Amino acid sequence: MSTLQIGLAVAGGVLLAAVVAHEAWKARKLAPRQPARAEPSDTAADAQIEPQLGVDPFAAESFPVPPPEKKAGMDGLIDVIAPVALEDPVSGDAALAAMPATRRAGSKPFAVEGLNTGTRIWETPVAGQRYDAFQVGVQLANRLGALNEIEYSEFVVKAQGFCDAINGTPDFPDMIEQVARARELDQFAGAHDAQLGFTLRARSAAWSPGYVQQHAARLGFVAGAMPGRMVLAASLAGMPPVLGLSFDTQAALAEDPAQAAIREVALSLDVAQVDRGEQPFVRLRDSAVALAAAMDGVITDDNGRVLQRDAMDLIGSELEGLYNTLEQRDLAAGSALARRLFS
Repeated sequence: MSTLQIGLAVAGGVLLAAVVAHEAWKARKLAPRQPARAEPSDTAADAQIEPQLGVDPFAAESFPVPPPEKKAGMDGLIDVIAPVALEDPVSGDAALAAMPATRRAGSKPFAVEGLNTGTRIWETPVAGQRYDAFQVGVQLANRLGALNEIEYSEFVVKAQGFCDAINGTPDFPDMIEQVARARELDQFAGAHDAQLGFTLRARSAAWSPGYVQQHAARLGFVAGAMPGRMVLAASLAGMPPVLGLSFDTQAALAEDPAQAAIREVALSLDVAQVDRGEQPFVRLRDSAVALAAAMDGVITDDNGRVLQRDAMDLIGSELEGLYNTLEQRDLAAGSALARRLFS
């Protein structure tokens, strides 16, 4: 083989190696980012930032923890309530047997409460207890709209059937007045219902589901009920989550999640569902900022416009006015009544 041929062969080999290396580099660059393998030191660090009741992972001081809430019952502010007179006390077992098969009138929750002869507290009927009065009710409005005439009529039919079974006499409020109340409440709720969200978009390489989950978990998020959803739990057990985080469900269910590419993640806050004392907007903003920094992402609104810190702070300041208005209406964010109305 001549010197020229040898030189060309060597040059060709070098060129081929360079092409292969370049393609491998491109593949690595474009592949979804993967979660870091846990080292002993990482495990210890993660353990230190596990979410705890009332602890803010972004600041030295804890968020205020809302006080425990008493069990909520019907309330004339958001319910139609019809008292039911009894000739004789009724057992909880009999009341439960008389309940309608479904606890809704159209799209509105239907409820029955009895006045416990022993505790003198209104409660949902309980087996083994006795009651000397009842009240039946239907919610005036929710996110599906205001109570209408058809739903009110369905409420009356269900309530009357319950009363007949326990030998009770109901006193129903005027339908026209209650439907008017429902419309007014629905207008107020519609004008003050806020569901905020920020979108985190990848600047360059996409993310794998595991990569997103690992970074979100470091901020206190845990797996939600649906694939591709995580939540930041409230300080009190049983309360709605403070924040939600979601990404593509198909990516979460992929046969090989490591190869599933996610280019955006949504962070959300249902304002009326979360107690103001949880400082939910601060945690929404700080979660978005922390994830963007850690995952090389950019924060945008629903229309894809980039949001800077000052723009987010402006949203937070405007939100304070909404909290005040809800409180003045006795529908404070996170309260039992607000959670029922805005559902």
